[in-house]
Amino acid sequence: MEPSEGIITASSAAAPVGVPAPAVVDSAAAARAYAESVARAQWGGPGRTVREEDVVDLLLVVSELVTNAIRHGDGLAGFEVRPMPEGLWIAVHDHSEVVPRAVYAFPTTHPGGGYGWPLVARLARDIAVNPREGGGKTISVLVPLRPGST
Repeated sequence: MEPSEGIITASSAAAPVGVPAPAVVDSAAAARAYAESVARAQWGGPGRTVREEDVVDLLLVVSELVTNAIRHGDGLAGFEVRPMPEGLWIAVHDHSEVVPRAVYAFPTTHPGGGYGWPLVARLARDIAVNPREGGGKTISVLVPLRPGST
């Protein structure tokens, strides 16, 4: 997927000022580090910080989505971050066309797993699952961020 105007991707030359984009985001750890750097550099902005509890929520959401793409989505196909007035828009692309079951109904039991999607639904909003051209899907979310005290 080609980066659109205003979308920051790990492979794009349009990295945030002063925050080098990693050459490849291929793990949850790399995605978390990149999303946090964008949140602190781009969303926080001059004279403004991001609430630490919101950064923790962001890192949990990124971790869950990227880990699910790797484990259940036939591998991570891309990762994008876009600062928005309300927070950070995150998009995780994978190679599977299978839509997570929890999109339709949250699990009522957790047989050793299944906690991730309810966690994402609780911490993020504007959740969308869309097919990608050429196969696979994109799961995108908005993680709300609030200004911290300076």
